[in-house]
Amino acid sequence: MRFGNFMAPFHPVGQNPTLALERDLDLIVAMDRLGFHEAWVGEHHSAGFEIIASPEVFIGVAAERTKNIKLGTGVSSLPYHNPLLLADRMVLLDHLTRGRVMLGCGPGQLTSDAHMLGIPADEQRPRMEECLDAIMRLLRGETVSMQTDGFTLRDARLQLTPYSDPCFDVAVAASFSPTGPRGAGRHGIGMLSIAATARQGMNLLAQHWNTWEEVALEHGHVADRSKWRLVGPMHLAETREEAERDVEYGIAEFSRYFSHILPAGPVQGDTAAEIIANNRESGFAVIGTPDDAVAKIEELVEASDGGFGAFLLFDHDWARPAAKLRSYELFAQYVMPHFTGQLAGPAASCDWVAGRGSTFVEQAAHAIGKAIEDHAAEQQARHAASSE
Repeated sequence: MRFGNFMAPFHPVGQNPTLALERDLDLIVAMDRLGFHEAWVGEHHSAGFEIIASPEVFIGVAAERTKNIKLGTGVSSLPYHNPLLLADRMVLLDHLTRGRVMLGCGPGQLTSDAHMLGIPADEQRPRMEECLDAIMRLLRGETVSMQTDGFTLRDARLQLTPYSDPCFDVAVAASFSPTGPRGAGRHGIGMLSIAATARQGMNLLAQHWNTWEEVALEHGHVADRSKWRLVGPMHLAETREEAERDVEYGIAEFSRYFSHILPAGPVQGDTAAEIIANNRESGFAVIGTPDDAVAKIEELVEASDGGFGAFLLFDHDWARPAAKLRSYELFAQYVMPHFTGQLAGPAASCDWVAGRGSTFVEQAAHAIGKAIEDHAAEQQARHAASSE
């Protein structure tokens, strides 16, 4: 299993946006150092919290500061773009990052963004599907002519083929509607299940997989669980009590923000205490220890009815920056190796040595004693020889 994050980001208003963006970049640098596999960066244009307007620009900067982590648009709002220009930019990034770029696709979460662009909310998903059709054809090297309500293409083609062979990862966002799994199946691409830990989202995981698999079969593709990424929020500390104290810093502002953009926000309540208490019942977010995180991911594996390829931390500013970074460190130190098989070897070796009781200690003591005796004998023989 791979691990990463899904960074909208969510920065409460009233702070220096330049510094907030720098913290986002610093976090991705830290994730690269900690061994996370990927990071997905959002695109939003209103409401003041989610302030990255161009994930491609952000990725270009992050790529220069990192070495190994893959960087994706999480997600590019397809109705807002001409498919030729977006595909062209992503291919350019693929070359500049030497294959570390990924394209996440969605209809646009904020209807306020669509409103400013004159796009009816009911048209966002159909337009996304049309744009995705065009992008995938372009990435396959086709020449595309299309006329839609959202864009026009005339003999459109890409100048460059992708650096990645045959193409960089492409994934479509899925929450509660069937649009995501249908798009993934139609084009043989991956899927980002954004609301996987919400009770409704978890209940839909198996259904989404079945839809993805059926549509893929209809279009000559094979649904691939390794391309399935599940997203969920976590904040970890050494104890649950400490984790809950940490999130008192910012979880209420997060809840108030979502009350203005979604019919039902991911966390419920007016005060931090109320939200934390409700979350204990709903289980939407892990606010606890690494063991709690392991248990939640194992629950998701079971709910998915066969497993998935990656788990992405839904990034947030619930805790102060230092506590947030510590949460990522705890996740990397204890949760990731549980699922990547890195714990078994050291544990087996430790058990083997400890299981021999005092054997190796006695051997070490004997070896040290023998070295002392040998040295003494050598010194004695040298002294005797010099006395003759």
